[in-house]
Amino acid sequence: MRSVRRWSYENFLDERLVKFVVMVTPEDLKANADYIKMADFVVKVKGGSNNNNFANVDLIVNLAKLYAVKAVWAGWGHASENPKLPAMLAKEGIMFLGPSEHAMWLLGDKIASSIVAQTAGVPTLPWSGSGLVAPVAPASGGNSSKNKQRVKVNRELYQKGCVHSLEEGLVIAQKIGFPVMIKASEGGGGKGIRKAENKEEFTKQYPQVKQEVPGSPIFIMKLARNARHLEVQILADEEGNAISLFGRDCSIQRRHQKIIEEAPVIVARPEIFREMEEAAVRLAEMVNYRSAGTVEYLFDDEGNWYFLELNPRLQVEHPCTEMVSNINLPAAQLMVGMGIPLHRMKAIRQMYHKDVNKTDGIDFKQPEVKPSPTGHVIAARITSENPDEGFKPSSGTVRELNFKSNKNVWGYFSVSASGGLHEFADSQFGHCFSWGEDREQARENLVVALKELSIRGDFRTIVEHLVMLLEKQEFISNSMNTGWLDELIAKKETAEKPDTMLALICGALCIANQTITSNFETFKASLERGQTQPATILKNTSNVDLIYDGMKYCVRASKTGKSNYAMELNGSRKDVEVYPMTDGQLLVLVEGQTHTTYMHETADSYR
Repeated sequence: MRSVRRWSYENFLDERLVKFVVMVTPEDLKANADYIKMADFVVKVKGGSNNNNFANVDLIVNLAKLYAVKAVWAGWGHASENPKLPAMLAKEGIMFLGPSEHAMWLLGDKIASSIVAQTAGVPTLPWSGSGLVAPVAPASGGNSSKNKQRVKVNRELYQKGCVHSLEEGLVIAQKIGFPVMIKASEGGGGKGIRKAENKEEFTKQYPQVKQEVPGSPIFIMKLARNARHLEVQILADEEGNAISLFGRDCSIQRRHQKIIEEAPVIVARPEIFREMEEAAVRLAEMVNYRSAGTVEYLFDDEGNWYFLELNPRLQVEHPCTEMVSNINLPAAQLMVGMGIPLHRMKAIRQMYHKDVNKTDGIDFKQPEVKPSPTGHVIAARITSENPDEGFKPSSGTVRELNFKSNKNVWGYFSVSASGGLHEFADSQFGHCFSWGEDREQARENLVVALKELSIRGDFRTIVEHLVMLLEKQEFISNSMNTGWLDELIAKKETAEKPDTMLALICGALCIANQTITSNFETFKASLERGQTQPATILKNTSNVDLIYDGMKYCVRASKTGKSNYAMELNGSRKDVEVYPMTDGQLLVLVEGQTHTTYMHETADSYR
């Protein structure tokens, strides 16, 4: 919404020219989700899992008709990759801001897209459909179709790439050679994908994949060890023209889910990555793709690259591309939906060094000046997961969210203070992006920004873990791969924690100060009502038992003045100053250094 409103103002001096109708669940209302406040029209829909709302194609189409919308933007996740959505909208004369049903299935389906890739001569890893190619025919209609081909994958050909039983899968896996990946073609986001190192693991993991994505076709692909995950951002118009908007490196993943992304790609040599860009454009044009999409590749340490899949939608990390290309991607999707060709878009003309006041065509294959990215961007996803408990997701209320943007770092969050995350929401609730003249400058900017980010609430986040990753030598030297983070997790490497003594002092102070202050207020209230309480309630000492990192500590906190405490532990003593703050935090002075501390009590612990 922000992107389109910015585009509307830049072109028409009216940011509200395009009206937004949004679907809202009861859980989103209760959580005070930010997008609700930005909408022009709010439609309340049933809560619960996304099958009731955001993934319900019939509901989306019916609401689009009811509100007489001109176009539907599905974003990412939910129904964004369901070919049924563009098909049903097309029947109603409503534009889908994405590819057509045919193109979405051909390139969005992992099996069909691999067949298309092989047909286009794009390298693929050995898989259950190796060698399959689809028939091609010359494109029809218009000058833009000249010298272009179109491809179709029929059902019979598609089935040849699938695995239909555990027994068949074992035969194919042994033919490919272990280790292999078992994948559901309709999976994504870490679901419907399992690694099998041998026959025994395959027998165990195959049913798991089937269970995670019921009804989805399954295929098997050779596992590429120590590979990088590289992407090409494509944009295509209604006239069949497609271009590359550079690439992204999304190699830092946890269980096949991206954590840190960056743009442009610098690990591959320029001429190699240019081949990957050309292949991505070729794929898009072969299926008459429309709108934004992402072609994903695996890149090994020997410089070989292989087609992985295509996401027929905008990616969560698309601002990485926007910041190095100066292309507003949601606005570009809107313009493509309006029928505006790429060569008439102002930002595209600027990228290709063309006069923005003219409308002449652009030779995207052999441009006079080849576009190049500006600077480097690194992005980090902020999720409500606990790194100390296997990245277990959680939900709850946000009490404070303070992010300090500057000219090179910005972030967006789906919640704000007094908002929250509900059980049906994705664990990712924020994304921070850092730009620099080069990769190291972008990294430094992001580390500083994350260290200044303050989030207080009922759940843990991975912010400290992100800082740890960004400061590791493997990241600094750009030598990591897709398995790096999982290896760190297996080694139980955690983010640096505060000094144990400081943690104990702050924890004991939060509990003791609350107890002593509460007792005083109770005694005072009783006196005001003419009642008396025993003087023992006014004790200025509190013994606090804490368990920290598996060790039990007994801390004695004694209030010695209005803002002074004496903290005793194992015969040693420290005098500290404490100042309550209006937001519930305590400002603590220990040995001349200032710290802010906040404690949240859960059912079985303090945080």
